[in-house]
Amino acid sequence: MATARIKICGISNVDTLDAVVAARADFVGFNFFPPSPRHVDPATAATLAARAGSTIGKVGVFVDPDDALLREAVAAGRLDAIQLHGEETPERCAALRSRFDLPVWKAMPVSNAADVARADAYREAADFILFDAKTPSDAALPGGMGLRFDWSLLSGLRLSLPWGLAGGLSAANVGEAIAATGTPLVDTSSGVESAPGVKDAGKIAAFCAAVRA
Repeated sequence: MATARIKICGISNVDTLDAVVAARADFVGFNFFPPSPRHVDPATAATLAARAGSTIGKVGVFVDPDDALLREAVAAGRLDAIQLHGEETPERCAALRSRFDLPVWKAMPVSNAADVARADAYREAADFILFDAKTPSDAALPGGMGLRFDWSLLSGLRLSLPWGLAGGLSAANVGEAIAATGTPLVDTSSGVESAPGVKDAGKIAAFCAAVRA
């Protein structure tokens, strides 16, 4: 089985970006959702994107964004993909993919088998599905809370789209997650932090090493 690709999400400063590049991750995530402790504004994203160059894929993370925010963020962050974490419908995803001519990643919050099945509705509208743990209905954030779901829900998954796994992944459990699901991509944020929004270079290196092991 090919080694799973790695996305480190919620990068907000140059030191962390350098650590992610040094650890040879495949993608970096810039979070444009203001309530998040990992939020970056377009100016910060521009600085990070300029430093990253073409050495790593740059994914912008949004929650029900309007077109104006997307336009500014896509340009500033030199984004390679748009990741949508809100209530975006297949129609909205398809419209944004067409409008911005970028791959759309749709996050799918999961707590049961029906949530996994919902991904099929996006087969013509998105380019990638990211299965993430569903947060409580009263949670302030739709992700990045270190929650995980029952990985067995993905066992034997047949999906016409490329997909990946997020939610509570860390160096300690990512090997188990890959073995349980066969996921082609793993995405972590809080799992490589020392505090909310504060990335730890050692944890980033350990996570990437654990994926490759």
